[in-house]
Amino acid sequence: MRRTRSFLTVLILITSAASLVTADEAISVGSRRELFVDRFLIDKLDGVSLQLQHPQSAGVSLKFDQPWEGQVSGYVTVIHDGDLYRLYYRGRPLTGFGDTDPRAQEDTCYAESRDGITFTRPKLGLVSLGGNKNNNAILADVGHATHNFAPFLDSRPGIPKSERFKGVGGSSESGLIAFVSEDGIHFHKLQDKPIITGGAFDSQNNVFWSEHEQCYVCFFRTFKNGVRWITRTTSTDFLNWTPAIDMTFGDVPHEHLYTNQTEAYFRAPHIYIGTAARFWPGRRSLTDKQVAALNLDDKVNYDGLKLESSDAVLLSSRGGNRYDRTFLESLVRPGTDLRNWTARSNYPARGVVPTGPAEMSMYVQRNYGQQTHYLERMTFRTDGFVAVHGDYRGGELITKPFTFAGNELRLNLSSSAAGGVSVEIQDAGGKPIPGFTLGECIELNTDDLSRVVSWKSGSNVSSLSGKPVRLRFRLKDADLFALQFFP
Repeated sequence: MRRTRSFLTVLILITSAASLVTADEAISVGSRRELFVDRFLIDKLDGVSLQLQHPQSAGVSLKFDQPWEGQVSGYVTVIHDGDLYRLYYRGRPLTGFGDTDPRAQEDTCYAESRDGITFTRPKLGLVSLGGNKNNNAILADVGHATHNFAPFLDSRPGIPKSERFKGVGGSSESGLIAFVSEDGIHFHKLQDKPIITGGAFDSQNNVFWSEHEQCYVCFFRTFKNGVRWITRTTSTDFLNWTPAIDMTFGDVPHEHLYTNQTEAYFRAPHIYIGTAARFWPGRRSLTDKQVAALNLDDKVNYDGLKLESSDAVLLSSRGGNRYDRTFLESLVRPGTDLRNWTARSNYPARGVVPTGPAEMSMYVQRNYGQQTHYLERMTFRTDGFVAVHGDYRGGELITKPFTFAGNELRLNLSSSAAGGVSVEIQDAGGKPIPGFTLGECIELNTDDLSRVVSWKSGSNVSSLSGKPVRLRFRLKDADLFALQFFP
């Protein structure tokens, strides 16, 4: 009996200790939107699983078919700027203008769209290519910068209007050179001296202002242990940068990440999303017969890389030098088109942008190094990188203790007609809070980006604001994409 009492006493003490999690010890989510791209909020999964969502093809957005673009155009950036979508990319023609190697004739091109679906080339008259300015080029003859010029819309408060757009480009020899622009078209060097040195810089190097970390962040290419790696550095003024730090990926295989395409997610800027190009050097998928049928141009598919393959993967980060690779499987596969099983096809553009009330888009280069080279638009559900999925048998997710600020809980979710999602609010120790129990929850049998959770007593949760709580989700034939507490 004594032993039983002792055991019960210990159990009570453990349970009591768990319930004594303070607001300072709990995760603070405030009123931020939280996506399940990682396990940041997840404590337990029982009968449910995290499932990577794969974007669906939405057709061709741009064909790289102009003489100043060519079959090896690349390093695409898409920026959503109000009611305008701006697209930047390297032009690399196959027929040179002059006596130099045609592959060395690089320029930065610009296209735009009002819907993010189909892009057009404005005739800007800024750069003479082949003796003609009737083109959409915005930069040329600026050293190594046009090889991988990567612009961004600077969201830092108080920046001069003349520096609303910024960009970087360069190589290991030149370092990253800084550019600025007021209108996103007329760029000029901010200074001749590079702002960042010490990297390989031979692919897209991505900078953005982080509201979350209150600094500029640059993710750029390096090599580590013979593998293409990602390194980051930060700055408070865009000119002076901290010593570079290699990113970590946790206990996962080291894979060649050719581009990182990292940026703050537009609906949750404290979460960085990277749609990275994963490169497989030496990995051949096509047979000799298939290669012959494709009639690949050896002059384009140089360096013996024409038979190597690549795909795209999802990265996420919440700041600092850690990426979460929650999913090692491919985000975007080469697919059934054999022309996408060649080197450097399937490289994503930088930029996931809203293109509809319930839709967001990413863009992927297809048929690289071939006359059919084009940019494909691919769509997700809004917030829909990852889903917590419950099958017909149902299951549960329980979060870690956290605090929130707000009056109601809204979910981005989808269920079948037979399924649904119910929510219970617990104290930090896992005890259901009266009025917010699972049995009192009105099941959400719906498909909605922002559905309010209600219980028999209503939807107001303000009495729990600022207190450590857990959420218990029960899902049946349903998917949960994001949660947010609203004022």
